[in-house]
Amino acid sequence: MATPLTSHRPGLAILLNLSAVFFFTVMSALIKATADSVPPGQAVFFRSLFAIPVILVWLALRQELRHGLIARRPIVHIRRGVLGTTAMGLIFAGLGLLPLPEVTAIGFAAPIFTVLLAALLLGERIRLIRISAVLLGLLGVLIMVWPRLGIGGDYQKSAAVGALLVLLSAMARALVQIQIRSMAESESTSAIVFYFSATATVLSLLTLPFGWVVPTGQVLILLVLAGVIGGAAQICMTSSYRFGAVSMLAPVEYASMLFAILIGYIWFSEVPTAVMLAGAGLIIAGNILVIWREHHLGLARARARPIADPKS
Repeated sequence: MATPLTSHRPGLAILLNLSAVFFFTVMSALIKATADSVPPGQAVFFRSLFAIPVILVWLALRQELRHGLIARRPIVHIRRGVLGTTAMGLIFAGLGLLPLPEVTAIGFAAPIFTVLLAALLLGERIRLIRISAVLLGLLGVLIMVWPRLGIGGDYQKSAAVGALLVLLSAMARALVQIQIRSMAESESTSAIVFYFSATATVLSLLTLPFGWVVPTGQVLILLVLAGVIGGAAQICMTSSYRFGAVSMLAPVEYASMLFAILIGYIWFSEVPTAVMLAGAGLIIAGNILVIWREHHLGLARARARPIADPKS
């Protein structure tokens, strides 16, 4: 849901958005660092629970604690929570099986899937440019995933499962984006952000019988940090849209590829392959094509909008 601009401050908007991208990447690295010790469902619990205090403080500072948490359609928040929690659990599981840069790159497929699913589920028309963008993005996904399936590379079952999990997560995130489009008509950004974390916390408890562990002190600190940093990332992302348009900020997300490569190399000694970088490049190119198309459609709509008579 896009937040109406309070003022146009592109420098601040980009800084906040870039901070959010960095925080989300660090959060993913923290989850990856605990993946050998903690199951994905438990990681989702910590990520969601410890984001809530950060979000509540932010809402209190904005004086939105009373009115910003009103849920006009509670059932849609639950549906969004189920999809979002599923996406989070899948990508957390994938982080334990694949390098951080590869998980990040495959995750870029989510906007491509959003365009495709919007056409299938909402009946949105896809013209040549969008079709080209989808095909370009899907080609990038295939290039990255094929080696994991043993086609032109060494087959490893764990890596193949990891690639599939991250792909399914990207599809779930695409469904979340479609869900948020309809929620934007009645629900505030504050409510969407808060109730997602609350729902994810509750839903993650359902995985309690499936292997939760008592984390060591170091692992516990990493999990709590993941939640706090994840909450800060949500706040920075949401705040950035108060000072800059979505179309301007969308390309900033791809900085996460650089952050993931840097953190993956320093923390996990992961070196991205040429195949992964080539696939990621095609997915990013497809997404930028969609962003460019949406930007020009927005300009066309603005030009076509009738200008009000100042005398009327």
